Amino acid sequence: MRVLRRNWTLILASLLLGVLVAAAASFLMKPTYKAQTQLFVAIQGSGSVSELQQGNTFSQSRVRSYVETVSTPAVLQPAIDSLGLQMTPATLRSKIEATSDLNTVIVTITAEDTSPVQAAAIAQAVGTSLVTTVGQLESPAQGGSSPIKLSVVTPATAPSTPATPNTKLNLVLGAAVGIAAGVAAAVLRTLLDTKLRGESELRRVTDAPILGGISFDNDATKKPLLTQAPPQGSRAESFRQIRTNLQFANVNSDSKAILVTSSLPGEGKTTTATNLAIALAQSGQSVALVDADLRRPRVNDYLGLDRTAGLTTALIGTADLSDLLQSWGEDDLQVLTSGRIPPNPSELLGSEAMNILIRRLEQAFDAVIIDAPPLLPVTDAAVLAQQVGGVVLVVGSSRVKIPDVEKSLASLEMVSASLLGVVLNMVPARGPDAYAYAYQDYESDVDTVRKHTNGSHETNDERLPRRPVAVASRNHINND
Repeated sequence: MRVLRRNWTLILASLLLGVLVAAAASFLMKPTYKAQTQLFVAIQGSGSVSELQQGNTFSQSRVRSYVETVSTPAVLQPAIDSLGLQMTPATLRSKIEATSDLNTVIVTITAEDTSPVQAAAIAQAVGTSLVTTVGQLESPAQGGSSPIKLSVVTPATAPSTPATPNTKLNLVLGAAVGIAAGVAAAVLRTLLDTKLRGESELRRVTDAPILGGISFDNDATKKPLLTQAPPQGSRAESFRQIRTNLQFANVNSDSKAILVTSSLPGEGKTTTATNLAIALAQSGQSVALVDADLRRPRVNDYLGLDRTAGLTTALIGTADLSDLLQSWGEDDLQVLTSGRIPPNPSELLGSEAMNILIRRLEQAFDAVIIDAPPLLPVTDAAVLAQQVGGVVLVVGSSRVKIPDVEKSLASLEMVSASLLGVVLNMVPARGPDAYAYAYQDYESDVDTVRKHTNGSHETNDERLPRRPVAVASRNHINND
């Protein structure tokens, strides 16, 4: 059922194509008409009941011979001559069919032609010719009348509707073939498609907890931040769920540092890390967000911060960490941008200076969120995973293949990293692969409540007192 729901457009297109082909074939096919005439075979003369019974048995045994006689030139040529047809007996034979039911003495002759009148004329002419021919063949050698008599009991009439094409039957068959082809294509497509599209595929790859799912949102490209989304919208609720689940997943760890990464670029790891940090800060925690993607840093672009001085500046000792943190928003969120891109990112991230920097942040903040590069293209994330309390793997729905996720999980296992869980990103809001479908209903309920609250359109966040703006730097960071 999941395969059918996921590929319903393909199946529907195949169905429509099958019906369209059947309709076109029916329209282009030249109509043909069939006309029938029926002849009764009887024994002439009268006698006792026993003689009549014998005669009836004799008639039935001869009927089959008469059916075969219909297709002979002896019957067809007189019919051709009587109608003035420009064809040979062999050609006319292809238009004629003679049948008889078992235990009956009825011979049915069916003629087929593109003209209904011509079909009736051919059937009648062949029937008449058969009557004459049988009379001649069954005549006694010593003379006299034939003991067998054939009589036309059902004269042929011109049909009003064509026998072929049967448009209704063709449409039904076209629809059936279209559905069957669509289902076969859907199954084949599923077998050949290795993209990870939803929770069902992820469950087959790993037993790691699914921290939450973030539904695909067209507005997220222009408004990627959590603060830009409606407070009670599905996107905001998704990150609140991830925040809550992450706190339970990391409850046994002494480390406060969490690494956020993905298998490949484009799965949404940076937006996930940034919004997770914002969600944690909104819950009242002090949070440090570190942009450790020293190859394609993006945190500063999302938050509108300067990255001239940042992580790399602190690692080479040019400036102190407390002077490099930048406050963002109205909650206690401090951001350490990437700084200038170095020529040796892996060496810097795996250095002792990076380990010391993470420990200092853990002492000063309630949570440390680190945005790392993807796992497969470079080794940076695997190196960093050994220095943090846990790793969150972001999986982009339909953006990554199952073998790639398996390789990423294997690389984390190889360095003995603690995988806290997986975040499904860009999941369809509806359909068989939907994960956060309940949020849509919740959002609708909230909108309904707002319409009935004394005309007030303020959100819950707008009615709560605002937290004071965080200071620009944290002077209490331990410099040891």
